[in-house]
Amino acid sequence: MKAKKAATIALAALAVMVLTFVPACRETEPDEYGGGGFLGDLAKPQEGRSMRATSAMRVGELRRGPNGERNEGPRQYDNTADFRADADVKSNWDNYNVPAGGTHVLLDEKGPGLITHIWITFLGPEPQDWAPKGSADHQEIMLRMYWDGGERPAVEAPLGDFFANSFGRRAEVISVPVVVEGGDSYNCFWRMPFRKRARIEIENQSDKPLSLLYFNIDWIKLDDLPKDAPYFYAQYRQEYPAESGRDYLLLETEGRGHYVGTVLAARFRSPAWYGEGDEKIWIDGEAKPSIWGTGTEDYFLSAWGLEKCSTPYFGVPFFDQRGIGGHTSAYRWHVADPVVFNKSIKVAIEHMGWMSQDENPNYKATSWNEREDDYSSVAFWYQTGQPAFGARAPGAAERKLPGLDRVAVQAGSLAGKIKSGGVETAMRVRDDFGAQEITAKPRTGAGGWIEVPFMVDKKEPLHLVVYGTAGPDGGLWQASIGGVKIGPKLDFYGAEPADREFALLDFWPEPGTYTLRLECVGKDARSAGAACAVESVRLLERRPRVAAMGHDKDKDWRKDPKLYD
Repeated sequence: MKAKKAATIALAALAVMVLTFVPACRETEPDEYGGGGFLGDLAKPQEGRSMRATSAMRVGELRRGPNGERNEGPRQYDNTADFRADADVKSNWDNYNVPAGGTHVLLDEKGPGLITHIWITFLGPEPQDWAPKGSADHQEIMLRMYWDGGERPAVEAPLGDFFANSFGRRAEVISVPVVVEGGDSYNCFWRMPFRKRARIEIENQSDKPLSLLYFNIDWIKLDDLPKDAPYFYAQYRQEYPAESGRDYLLLETEGRGHYVGTVLAARFRSPAWYGEGDEKIWIDGEAKPSIWGTGTEDYFLSAWGLEKCSTPYFGVPFFDQRGIGGHTSAYRWHVADPVVFNKSIKVAIEHMGWMSQDENPNYKATSWNEREDDYSSVAFWYQTGQPAFGARAPGAAERKLPGLDRVAVQAGSLAGKIKSGGVETAMRVRDDFGAQEITAKPRTGAGGWIEVPFMVDKKEPLHLVVYGTAGPDGGLWQASIGGVKIGPKLDFYGAEPADREFALLDFWPEPGTYTLRLECVGKDARSAGAACAVESVRLLERRPRVAAMGHDKDKDWRKDPKLYD
């Protein structure tokens, strides 16, 4: 009996999983729409006719001039001309450049229909042969979708954030509705029904061109849609920093529908762990939230913190470090567990977490403090009726994170100013973003050193960080200022080249000139050398409350160097 009961439960669970995979706009029988696309639908008749909007070359188009130069400017959407099918190399020039400030229409079609898949790719922002001066990054590209002639976009989000790549960073995502292969192939499989018309466009809000834009948008032309089929929505918002005294709002809208996903990114403004805040969900106008979580990492289906991962329903595309200046981005798809509402829904999350002693009034490190980190998010949902969500995405300039640097000493500006001993130094240019960094290779193993000067203008709380590159020949280096050792050892070893940020010290330095010394003290057993590569030395600002509390203001950091973590 137990075995039979267990089998019955397993079959029921499987049935639930199959049903949750069908398009979110289906609220009756799965056969009612065509193009379900999942295993349970493949052996069933499919309704409608498959269509595609694409960047593929068409007869009569000229996307380059006689000398190969690009023809810039907005493009008129046209799906009527035949595709080119000749042997001329021009047939393969099936991409576009979108100039700074330009808008490009990807799809503009009459319904009824159902969008089933979107694929987009373009060059990354770094300088390269196709774009020597670089290109727009995906945070600077606004994605908008309009259903049935609506004036307000149903989807409005930076393209990267819509695909769970926040703050302009490229990262791989392997999930059910969203796949970003290799960090540069943007796919989504959200079902997007429309009755009269669908329009999808991107706006390049950068001061650089969007280079080599390719796209395919697959959709099914239908005879009709059910009267109660909901529309797909996705909206971006941000708070830099999260506003004190209230939870961070993800979505608040009226109507009938279901909430299906969250992308949440944070840039940390304080040391220690940020993610203790609970999610809260108010359903149908209730005064108190009836759905309440246990922590930010728990909402994203992780435990005891977040770490990089990519799964069908949740993931963390990037997480570079904890502490000041660290970034993380996480996604949570409610595909198998949509949050259903009949009149209204409000979704918010607390911005609570650990706090270092010098940010706590009682000079204690505790787990429950309101933090002021920089947040951005995209909420995904389906609903009938007109959404009441009022947020509109700000422009690209406002979406850029504010700088934290009080002092930034770039390696490229220090030619002739960096002192060294027992090392071979050189200046090299980073291929990915063009910055210069100084490399130092010890001549005889441990003992070599370099010194980087920096200046402090006024006494205030600062966070000292070294930015560099780890690699297969990286070594272990110890930092010091005036003979005082600071921070943990800097480990420049990495199996593959990778950015590395080394936090060293939290202090209140007096105005004046200082010298940061890095000395080689060994290497990882796997390393082919003991080198270091330094891009910059930076002093980052602390939150205003650190200065207001002033716990460490009159302490001698040389006697007790601190690094709050």
